[in-house]
Amino acid sequence: MLDTYLPILVVIGIAFAFALGSVVLSRLIGVKKPSEVKLAPYECGMPLIGPAEERFSIKFYIVAMLFILFDIEAVFLYPWAVMFKRLGIFGFVEMGVFIVILLVGFVYVWKKGALEWE
Repeated sequence: MLDTYLPILVVIGIAFAFALGSVVLSRLIGVKKPSEVKLAPYECGMPLIGPAEERFSIKFYIVAMLFILFDIEAVFLYPWAVMFKRLGIFGFVEMGVFIVILLVGFVYVWKKGALEWE
């Protein structure tokens, strides 16, 4: 059994050694010339406005979760579309139920005003 997994373990070991070696070598032989400009935070080319500890609105996180939700929906739609003819009417109904559940959630969030920016 060890003969089967030994090549995989060797590749994982080489990958970890390369990653660790790269970090250590860059720390040891890298040029270190810190300046005020290099140590300043960078915000898309704009001057810094306000403290860095400012809280974000919860709407940013809600939109991010909605994006992930609909991204996952798209991931589930692709294999269903590939197997559509084999699944028949049962697969069509199941995917319809799945999409309706997602649409109910989307309408709920929309009615709550989570997608409106102030």
